[in-house]
Amino acid sequence: MRTPIRLLLLISAAVILGSCSSSKDEPLFFKSKRPAAEAEPPVKDVPADILSTQRAFSQVSKKVTPIVVNISTISRKKLVRPFPDLPPLFEEFFGGGPQTRRDKSLGSGFIISRDGFIVTNEHVVRDAESIRVKLSNDKVYEARVVGGDPKTDIAVIKIDAGDLPVAVLGDSDRLEAGQWAIAIGNPFGLERSMTVGIISATGRSNVGIESIENFIQTDASINPGNSGGPLLNIHGEVVGINTAIVAAGQGIGFAIPTNMARPIISQLVEKGKVTRAWLGVSIKPVTEEEARSLGLSKPAGVVIAAVQGDGPAAKGGIQAGDLVVAFGSTEVRDPSHLQQLVAVTRIGAAVPVVVLRGGRKITVTVRPGNADSASSTRRIEQEDSAR
Repeated sequence: MRTPIRLLLLISAAVILGSCSSSKDEPLFFKSKRPAAEAEPPVKDVPADILSTQRAFSQVSKKVTPIVVNISTISRKKLVRPFPDLPPLFEEFFGGGPQTRRDKSLGSGFIISRDGFIVTNEHVVRDAESIRVKLSNDKVYEARVVGGDPKTDIAVIKIDAGDLPVAVLGDSDRLEAGQWAIAIGNPFGLERSMTVGIISATGRSNVGIESIENFIQTDASINPGNSGGPLLNIHGEVVGINTAIVAAGQGIGFAIPTNMARPIISQLVEKGKVTRAWLGVSIKPVTEEEARSLGLSKPAGVVIAAVQGDGPAAKGGIQAGDLVVAFGSTEVRDPSHLQQLVAVTRIGAAVPVVVLRGGRKITVTVRPGNADSASSTRRIEQEDSAR
């Protein structure tokens, strides 16, 4: 009489399981029952430098996350008039009078003082009716705006707290393309998210985001909600303030360098506003033809198109037609760069300015004045070279 096939299968399975339980070489799926100390990773020989880099990222996360905050705001914004050509009386009759809506938004920031001063982007808290700050320990505070600067998109807010962890600001002038870049923030409301990339470029201007631009470009993922959060180096130092992305691209984000932000932050904390310096000149970029006539290998610097008669530049000896090649200890790249350098200069400070005049380099000393006390026609501005 034949043994049923089902019985044979059961006997075979029992034999296999019995041999597995008595064997020293247990199947892979049984090894999870062993003590963790006996388990071996699939890859044993990971290069030491890779492990070291991984530890560095983990250390940065543990060190810096406590100084990063999540910011949520509620603002009231006026809607566009539905019937702009009608008098207000008729709009009210048709039920289309001026209306407003409440907008909620999210952003990030980082703590710069133990008593609760926090840096973020100006656009994060602009027109906010209420601001709530959530710390890494999940404590929530109401915040107030200390001051904001729309031209650089930097703002300082304050919470009533004490004994807080504080960010360490690094030297953004030492950044080079290819160095590690780490972003921590609140993208899409996902709290305390960390992304890693590199510094793609420095000194980005003419991007069309702010009036004064000198951005760090990075491919570390920056998304809505990261605005105002820190961009860090491998040491955990804040080297930039994340501020914008290129919506049509991937891996293109921008941050405000800390060295540019320092004087802005100081003024906002001390005075609640920013007072900028001015030279009293009109400027334009150097053309290819002008560069060749001056013996330059490529266009660089800024041409002085006109000088205000009683302005700081005129008093310092700058003349129309001069080519500014250095402001202070920094070589001038283009008009936007000079505008940025002047804007963050301390009013009244003696600044050496190197110009090319008549084929010779001349150094003059200029003391920038107060832009607030000058008329709008006296402030430094860029003149279109095509005119």
